[in-house]
Amino acid sequence: MQPYTPDELLIFLNEMLEAERAGAKALLHISKEAGEKNVAALAMQVHHDEARWCAMLIAAIRLHGGTPSDATGAFYEKVLAITDMKARLAFVNRGQGWVVRKLQALTPRVEEPDLRAMLQAMLDAHVVNIASANDALQRRGHVTAPRA
Repeated sequence: MQPYTPDELLIFLNEMLEAERAGAKALLHISKEAGEKNVAALAMQVHHDEARWCAMLIAAIRLHGGTPSDATGAFYEKVLAITDMKARLAFVNRGQGWVVRKLQALTPRVEEPDLRAMLQAMLDAHVVNIASANDALQRRGHVTAPRA
């Protein structure tokens, strides 16, 4: 597998930033609208995680001479279009799975050990968050996606 060129790395990091920003905004929205305290708390916890990864990605983009994207991924609008709270949370969880698959596939191309370690930590946190959301959804009788 070829290592990223500097331009490819910035494209990858900005794509992840836009996805994380969409997730963070969606989860904040879910936390405010959730009727159940446990769902709201879980959404807020994952929102904070997403915001942390946004900050890490912004710093990495700047460190590598790039300009962080201001865009929010289209995923956010898709989440808002779902009215059922359980379905909305399940959809966000599938989005978390997309991030996991993307990181699994593309992080090995990152040569810089510190950045690769941060991206691995991001991947690991997403796996934990997916499991937590799946558990919450299953307790409420919602069929969930396979664990990452």
